[in-house]
Amino acid sequence: MFIDSHCHLDRLNLSLYEGDLSNVVQAASDAKVDKLLCVSVTLKDFPSMVEKTKPFDNVLLSCGMHPLNQDDIVDSTELHALADNPNVIAIGETGLDYHYAPETKALQLDSFKKHIEVAKKLKKPLIIHTRAAQDDTLAMLCSARADEVGGILHCFTETWEMAEQALALGFYISFSGIVTFKNATALREVAKRVPDDKFLIETDSPYLAPVPHRGKENQPAYVVEVAKHLASIRGQSVETIAKLSSDNFNRLFNL
Repeated sequence: MFIDSHCHLDRLNLSLYEGDLSNVVQAASDAKVDKLLCVSVTLKDFPSMVEKTKPFDNVLLSCGMHPLNQDDIVDSTELHALADNPNVIAIGETGLDYHYAPETKALQLDSFKKHIEVAKKLKKPLIIHTRAAQDDTLAMLCSARADEVGGILHCFTETWEMAEQALALGFYISFSGIVTFKNATALREVAKRVPDDKFLIETDSPYLAPVPHRGKENQPAYVVEVAKHLASIRGQSVETIAKLSSDNFNRLFNL
């Protein structure tokens, strides 16, 4: 069985699935994907995400505000209240993205720190987005003592040096469909080196569909393609990748 450790079910174009989210979840089940972590990107839309996913026992939730969604200053009290839900197993996604929005650096840093504080209060791991912000991301994880809860550097595209430092803090590294892309040579080298007990797989759907589905809308069933590519990269069977990544997910979230 596989686990999609990061998807955005509330952002799918449901017209592609006969207007019914259950068709997406069933397609994942048919592909032997038995757990999905649906990750929020705004606090405003989180209640709607909860309602849309409520019918599915195998869909778990993460609550947070994406670093590129800085229209409002994060209210720690609101974040804590929304995330204090038994089906919410993680805080995020949060983090830093200076590639697209360096001008909001101060807001991103403030938001990131608040997410870590709430994660520690609720004792829930973090879902971290980081792009073009290696030094500040690692500095914040250290200074705010994020290692007390740990978490995931999701959709990882950074260097081995960053991965190594994050691993030393107890964080997991998650690989998306990007690892299947032709130009992702450096990332594949990172994927070879992450220890067996520290990697996860994800789709980040509806974004970043893996080869051979690139160019289409992504969906959780396609996490199997990520597993197949990782198996080839790491010299392991697909079954081994499925078991290791699932065991890692369950260990991180104490499931």
